Amino acid sequence: MVEVESNNALILTLAIGGAIVAFILYFLRAAKSEEENEQQKSADRKPQNNGAAKNTEESKQISKKKQNHPRSELKAVAFSHPWLYTSLKGHSSTILSMDFSSNGKYLISCSDDRSVFLWPSKDFSNKEHKSLRINIEFDHATKVTWSPDSKAFIIHKSVENCVEVYKLNKKSDGHGFSGSTKLTTFPKHHIDEVIAMGISCNGKFIMTCSKSTDLVLWDLKGQIIANVDTYLMSNNCGRVSPCGRYIAASGFAPDVKVWEVVFNKSGDFQAVNRAFELQGHKSGVLDFAFNCDSTRVATLSKDGSWRVFDTKIDYKKGEDPRLIQSGKFELASQEGNHIAISPEGHLIVCSTGTKISFYSVESGKCEGSIQDVHSGPITSLLFDSSGDQLLTSGDRHIRVFHNIVGFKLKLASLKASLKSNLSSAMKDRIQDQISQTEKFLVKFKN
Repeated sequence: MVEVESNNALILTLAIGGAIVAFILYFLRAAKSEEENEQQKSADRKPQNNGAAKNTEESKQISKKKQNHPRSELKAVAFSHPWLYTSLKGHSSTILSMDFSSNGKYLISCSDDRSVFLWPSKDFSNKEHKSLRINIEFDHATKVTWSPDSKAFIIHKSVENCVEVYKLNKKSDGHGFSGSTKLTTFPKHHIDEVIAMGISCNGKFIMTCSKSTDLVLWDLKGQIIANVDTYLMSNNCGRVSPCGRYIAASGFAPDVKVWEVVFNKSGDFQAVNRAFELQGHKSGVLDFAFNCDSTRVATLSKDGSWRVFDTKIDYKKGEDPRLIQSGKFELASQEGNHIAISPEGHLIVCSTGTKISFYSVESGKCEGSIQDVHSGPITSLLFDSSGDQLLTSGDRHIRVFHNIVGFKLKLASLKASLKSNLSSAMKDRIQDQISQTEKFLVKFKN
């Protein structure tokens, strides 16, 4: 009996001892594992820190190079061309939009440097260009347009995704502007980015168009008067016609859709009615433009073609737009695909990337092109009211070109008109215009 108890005590002692040894081994292994993990983490951190230090050093060196070579950067964006009238410089970053006042006295431009610039057109011929800078607080304008009376301007703000109206303050002597005062901020409505904005020539409505399929009409107080679904899957462009009668949009579909905005005799808004469509392209329309009296529309498609339509029609009687001319252009894979039509509608200009090309509407032929107009994609094209100048924006500059192709087409048209049965007084007047045009073009002969 004593022997059994002794054996039990021995077994119990061995069991307790084994448990203690197992616990000690477990503790030692856990401590060793923790130490190895710390060493691995330290090893992982070391190359990352070295890489960060290396990147920081490289950034400093790149920054130092930029500071040491400012002239090379300026040289990279230098541009000259026989047709170049002048370049407007003042913005410090990419110019996004520009517009001429209805009286032709001022050009307005906006940039993502949070500034809006007013440029007196009378100074374009001067070596130094006067300008008025207006700062946009805590945001930047993506679109800018003049009010019909040329006394205010409207912007679309990027971050807030809304419209603001600014009144221009005249100088004490009554000549020029001294600054601006913000009048109205419209409530935010669009969810997607606004890609187009315009105002009717009678000032009855403002149009905004987003990347999705919504096109919104506002009154001047910021109240929505109509919301149109374009049913284009996505919008590429939106315009208000110069006559103020129509609004139009293009997008993923191969058509440009046009609506009539109807007001009653009292000036109250009534409806937005579907008017007509511009058809014939095989792919989405990237951009389109009206001429000065809304009788012609030029379209630019992703299929690499342009078209010009006669829109002087009575759609209520079932008349459809007539195709006047079409042609091909070199589509840029990058941004910068835009189109502009001259005021009289006889010339179109297509931009593709950094290149602009001039096409005769009568013949459909390319009459000239200019390469590398800007260091980055062209952001907008614009004719002045006379059609004598073409303006392009891109990078930090606005280029103003003499419309030499337009002058040549005008000269050919004037000479052809002399063959018509005209009075002697009319022929003398045309001959005088021919002489003036020829005298001007002599300066640009190769």
